[in-house]
Amino acid sequence: MPHTELGQKRNETPVSLAVIGSGIIGLCTALEAQRKGCRVTLFDRDEPGLGASFGNAGFLATELIEPLSNPQTLRSALMLWLNPNGPLSLPLQYLIKIAPWLVKFIKAARPKSLASSRHGLIQLNKNSIDAWQRCLDDIDASEQIVNSGYLLVWESSSKLADALKHQDWLSENGIATELVQGRRLVELEPALKETVSHALFFPEACRVREPYELCRLLFNVFMARGGAFVQQEVKQITPSADQVSLKTAADELDAEIEQLYTFKKTIVCAGAWSKKLLEGVGVHVPLEAERGYHLTLPEAGSMLQHSIGSAERKFVMGPLDSGLRVVGITQLGGLKLGPFKHCFNILRHNSSKLLPELEDPSLSVTEWMGHRPTLPDSLPVIDQHPLHPQLLFAFGNQHLGLTQAALTAELIIQLMQEDTSKIDLSPYRVDRF
Repeated sequence: MPHTELGQKRNETPVSLAVIGSGIIGLCTALEAQRKGCRVTLFDRDEPGLGASFGNAGFLATELIEPLSNPQTLRSALMLWLNPNGPLSLPLQYLIKIAPWLVKFIKAARPKSLASSRHGLIQLNKNSIDAWQRCLDDIDASEQIVNSGYLLVWESSSKLADALKHQDWLSENGIATELVQGRRLVELEPALKETVSHALFFPEACRVREPYELCRLLFNVFMARGGAFVQQEVKQITPSADQVSLKTAADELDAEIEQLYTFKKTIVCAGAWSKKLLEGVGVHVPLEAERGYHLTLPEAGSMLQHSIGSAERKFVMGPLDSGLRVVGITQLGGLKLGPFKHCFNILRHNSSKLLPELEDPSLSVTEWMGHRPTLPDSLPVIDQHPLHPQLLFAFGNQHLGLTQAALTAELIIQLMQEDTSKIDLSPYRVDRF
């Protein structure tokens, strides 16, 4: 069995570090570690940026500070599930397997747990844009963030009170919005003048130009700065007194062909695939693969000026360099099931209700399904192994992986280097469940 050793000397500088996972979290983490003087090797079975990072809406959703598990969600869950055009999907064949996770999800809505989760989200989201600006300024790519603004829209005029109530709640949490109707709404987004009654405008909201291209940019800079990339799946992690060994499958066609790599430190950023790796080192987390769906319409990218969220239909769409991106659906279906065609049809139905021009059959469209790493309390894990501090974890950012990526990277590298953090990391402990 081939054996590759990296970073064996106790006093070696720079420290050898493995980052497992080349999604947006792993890429930001690898770059941040380089900035702090580490010699970094990135591992992934796929090319960089092809997981959940590829398919998101590109919107930096810092206003999402309410955990998914809350009393309102629980009251409406059955109705959302039964709605044929609703955003919630739970395949019957997966119901038994997901049951223990659902119990933890319900418990996360209890007042004390909910308050802790909300605090954890607020900490991350309010610091996320600044972290992205630091990351992109460092690589001369600040243009990758667009200060686009965001519209949360309601189609029914009877829901005006809902918008005002939500605006008050956002204001209490330091998030500025403007209630827009009539002429002001048309000025902001002319394409919605016939379908939307009113909206909340978030003037400070940002998006990225194109999520996948951002991933490729980060990866290219990482490699140019001396990084290494191993396109192999990590099968096993073995921490010892002063190092971490990784066993990989070197050939997908022959799992018996293995390689062993050794590092001073390792960070697991493998998204929805992190659970199995942690179980191998005695750590159990209730991580679920929440399957997300998207449509991209290349010719429709100019139809909207802003990212748009539907308060009633629970989906997001907006312009990217690749076209109009339509994102939605929360499907708790694990890692093995294939895409469900009706989920794409739901996105087609809901987006065309807001933008009737999308019913044009001549418009080309691509479909995608990926796996978001989701924990019951909507918070990520940003922590180290309780017995082996040289093994660290950064995963589970659910719908906010893109939003929180640069900050998550800063926090996990600070923890690795035992630097003081301005953010309380206790809500993100790996053993909190």
